Amino acid sequence: MGPTLLTLIAALVLLNASLSFHNIWPTPAIAWRGELSIELAVVLIAMIAARRGFAAPSRTVLRWMAGCWVLLVIGHYADVTTPALYGRDINLYWDLRYMPDVAAMVVSAAPLWLIVLSTTAVVVVVVVLYLLFERSLRRVSEALADSRARGWIGIAATAAIVVFAGQHLIARFSQPGYPFEPPVAFATPVVQTYARQARLVIDARSGSNSLAASPPMNAGLALVRGADVFLVFIESYGAISYERQDIAPRLAASRAGLDAAIRDTNRDVVSAYVESPTFGGSSWLAHLSLMSGVEVRDPASNASLMTQKRETMVTVFERQGYRTVALMPGLRQRWPEGGFYGFDDIYGAARLDYRGPEFGWFAIPDQFSLARFEALERTQPSRSPRFVFFPTISTHFPFSPTPPYQPDWTRMLTDRPYGGPAIVDAYAHQPDWTSFGPGYVNAIAYTYATLGGYLRETAGRDRILIVLGDHQPAAAVSGEGAPWDVPVHVIVGIGSASDRSRILDRLAARGFRRGLTPQRPALGHMHTLLPVLLDAFSEERK
Repeated sequence: MGPTLLTLIAALVLLNASLSFHNIWPTPAIAWRGELSIELAVVLIAMIAARRGFAAPSRTVLRWMAGCWVLLVIGHYADVTTPALYGRDINLYWDLRYMPDVAAMVVSAAPLWLIVLSTTAVVVVVVVLYLLFERSLRRVSEALADSRARGWIGIAATAAIVVFAGQHLIARFSQPGYPFEPPVAFATPVVQTYARQARLVIDARSGSNSLAASPPMNAGLALVRGADVFLVFIESYGAISYERQDIAPRLAASRAGLDAAIRDTNRDVVSAYVESPTFGGSSWLAHLSLMSGVEVRDPASNASLMTQKRETMVTVFERQGYRTVALMPGLRQRWPEGGFYGFDDIYGAARLDYRGPEFGWFAIPDQFSLARFEALERTQPSRSPRFVFFPTISTHFPFSPTPPYQPDWTRMLTDRPYGGPAIVDAYAHQPDWTSFGPGYVNAIAYTYATLGGYLRETAGRDRILIVLGDHQPAAAVSGEGAPWDVPVHVIVGIGSASDRSRILDRLAARGFRRGLTPQRPALGHMHTLLPVLLDAFSEERK
């Protein structure tokens, strides 16, 4: 076997592997498992056919082909890697618009040297790939000048196309219950990936998404009347915090602390699982699904719903005389959803005015947000009960550094909310970009401590807390094939003048479990939780 044949084989293997690799979960790395690329077979047939009618492709044509090949590789890389890292398929139409925000977060969280190194590495990899593909395509073009090589390559490419088509036909018409196992493994065509993205664009631009009707919103809320109701979405609070053996035991002590705070303040709790409409991100889809009672699984449906006049959980409470407030420490810009929901008041980052040390992408510790909210609300003339929507931010990816919990809540409102050693220890735990599990545990433990502390600080006040996760953390933490379930807890006061235990009884009858630990199966999708809650909060109809 001469060097010329070896370089031809190497070129064909490179071109094939570049469109048929797989992700090495849960990293950005890739590996080839021997699958074949149908695109390469089609390109080889096209090059052979073109050579019969025209001259060999020019250097310029080969360069354009190499550039297109790079685009195919990028598309395939995104297709196989995004589910592993993010837990869902990519949607270029919607995801690309958020890339500047993601880039800004990375710039603020990652050290400068890592950003420069990563950017340089990406540019170098793209340039090297382009040069390799251009050289490989040129080597294939040179080989096609030889009739014998052209014949063998044509036979192999034709055979691949025939086998690919045959396997798809057999799989399509195979009997249910007897799945067809293809003898030859082909990678998912990259053009199919781009076609799917094109369909997403067309659907989004045409507004073809149909939305379900809202559930009944005529709840009387008799069983919560007079109580402040808090809807607390904990960022990235997923079922893995209870079910992953490398995570759950490490949260046992902090969860026990929250449970003790519940009991010590004459409160009780029930818990369950619900399935979130999103995974690893896009928290607003979970917020909107629950508060509207309409399942919203993609940004297109989110945008469509925003254009409609719908009743929501906010309007239900407003109709019953509640003052509706959004506590939004992560809000630093316009919030169109605020107008859709119709909150009476919104506390964004600027209004909260945090002046202490920053933590994570959103800077403001959740404990400060609650402490500052209580201080600001004391100045409000209204004495109506409140419905408060609070999406937390301290457990946002990449989870570190985690704020230290401050037992002295009054100190949180000063310019120096923490002592020096606490800050040094917190900042020592910077994001570990190869292992996010420990940072996730610390962040969830901090949230448990914050909620427990808040319950103790507000002991004796008539408060109902609905606490749930917005989604599971990204697949880099949750693991491969993790369910989309999140915990939900309802905490109420018992054994006093404001005994709300009947709410827990009604929720227990609907599948909730007593205590902080949810149990399977999940109650259903997140949007179905709204009518369950509204029914539990209302007097039973006779």
